[in-house]
Amino acid sequence: MPKGFASDNNSGVHPAILKSFEQVNKGHVVGYGDDMYTEKAIAKLKQEFGEETAVFFVFNGTGANIISLSSVASSYHSILCAETAHIQEDECGAPEKFTGCKLLPIEPVNGKITVEGVEKHLYGFDFEHHSQPKVVSISQVTEMGTVYQPQEIKAIANLAHKHNMHLHMDGARIANAAVALDLPFKAFTKDCEVDILSFGGTKNGMMMGEAVLFFNPELAVNSKYIRKQSMQLFSKMRFVGAQFLAYFENNLWKENAAHANRMAKILEAETRKIPQIKLTQEVEANGIFAIIPKEIIKPLQEKYFFYVWNEELSEVRWMTSFDTTEDDIYGFVKSIKELLN
Repeated sequence: MPKGFASDNNSGVHPAILKSFEQVNKGHVVGYGDDMYTEKAIAKLKQEFGEETAVFFVFNGTGANIISLSSVASSYHSILCAETAHIQEDECGAPEKFTGCKLLPIEPVNGKITVEGVEKHLYGFDFEHHSQPKVVSISQVTEMGTVYQPQEIKAIANLAHKHNMHLHMDGARIANAAVALDLPFKAFTKDCEVDILSFGGTKNGMMMGEAVLFFNPELAVNSKYIRKQSMQLFSKMRFVGAQFLAYFENNLWKENAAHANRMAKILEAETRKIPQIKLTQEVEANGIFAIIPKEIIKPLQEKYFFYVWNEELSEVRWMTSFDTTEDDIYGFVKSIKELLN
């Protein structure tokens, strides 16, 4: 069956990442992160983001978000995010369950929350009958495939800090954002005064394992305990550390993300030639959102699986990956045209 366009989670593992397992699978090393491979991986992330950065490796993105938020918010706090945010829509209530916080969804503009959208929820401070706003969480890339510009991030950070709040970034597709912006990671995270980053790699060629980065280590005082309680502390941590070392070696992360983004642009260009298809979002990274004739969705899914984003509008989402090929793209477009004829 041809590769589908459902999710970059559906792709395989990059051969260099797989090879990293074999390279560290020798003898015994201390578990739970006290090994040389994990230490080297942490050192690499500190090199990217700053020596004072506190780094915690976890299993998955949901775990990364929970540890990020739980470290700085108590149950009487509220967390502001986009209506479409992963923590709001796709984590089965885990953020509410583990933090006890109220999530306050904001209507996004082109997938992004704005200063004006955040400001509407900034009231009730020091009023004991009202949950206290404490964290703003943004996704980079957004769930709609769009990318926050540095000035947009900085503006939200300034507003949050003005009210003694923190800014969290869900960076599940942060590599795709870095390529789209043509900036180093630090330039649109720490330098824009993001406080906490969920750094993802699984969607960009890794097998498993994400990282939580605190740019102010004082925010991470309790994070190691929260990680353990959240069942996110991996005993054989060297196999997470090894992946991150391979990920950064020779800029593999950049090569993978650039390829995925480039495949999305090809798919965008080809589908724009088809009158019956209407793209609904700007294609800025590796996601394409389109309204297509309802009658072709099911037969097209049988050939190339993808998800329907909005059934009422007949809007679908197509994601490209590090291992998507041009043949995949042109075969997919050919199938669309055949079904439309």
